[in-house]
Amino acid sequence: MTEVLALIPARGGSKSVPRKNLLPVGGRPLIVHSILQALESRLVTRTLVSTDDAEIAEVARAAGADVPFRRPDEFASDDATDLVVFEHALGWLAAHENYRPEVLLHLRPTQPAREVRVIDRAIETFLSHPEADSLRSVELAEHTPYKMYRIDAGQLRPVVELPGVREAYNLPRQRLPLVYRGNGYVDLVRARTILELHSMNGENILPFVIDESVPDLDYADQIPELERALRAPAREAAVGRTIRYPG
Repeated sequence: MTEVLALIPARGGSKSVPRKNLLPVGGRPLIVHSILQALESRLVTRTLVSTDDAEIAEVARAAGADVPFRRPDEFASDDATDLVVFEHALGWLAAHENYRPEVLLHLRPTQPAREVRVIDRAIETFLSHPEADSLRSVELAEHTPYKMYRIDAGQLRPVVELPGVREAYNLPRQRLPLVYRGNGYVDLVRARTILELHSMNGENILPFVIDESVPDLDYADQIPELERALRAPAREAAVGRTIRYPG
């Protein structure tokens, strides 16, 4: 069986919502939703939380996650990237436990309204494409960049141009290419992509398209929307219907 490590990054600092990862949402601390989803997966072999915060570590352990190390402060700042967090975790696990997972599942605590069966389908999709460096879940972007501009020397310039098409920004939206945005529902990456390519994505990125908009917690006023998503009785069926699998 492929060793799939679910890695849940959860630092103690948050400017937009203080102590966000411990905020009660749907009757549980926010981070606990992601931990339970990983633990319930039939394909995840280990669930680990990377945190710099003692209280988050305590809550994570109580929920069943491993917290074998404390993340150094330099990897828990506002500008710390996902890459340095994952590199640190892989380096620590190899050095202290001789543990080297092949695949890492990135679950962000700020998006608790996931379905475990969708997570497992994403893992199955990724494992069936050994040529892929990573898999990222995406949804259709609300606004197309083909109709966006930047200001250059006092003049409007298109952000993106369509090769062979003059003034693509004047075309009807229906005639423009579909554009997708990452939604953080579920991301997967091979350890070799992180360690050898020093990237969270690599060159071959597998798309995993979700046709529903997925709520994410950036600000406190989004909590009611998240709780409605967690309570929705049709959520499982709806999310299961709206996945399109590549290949």
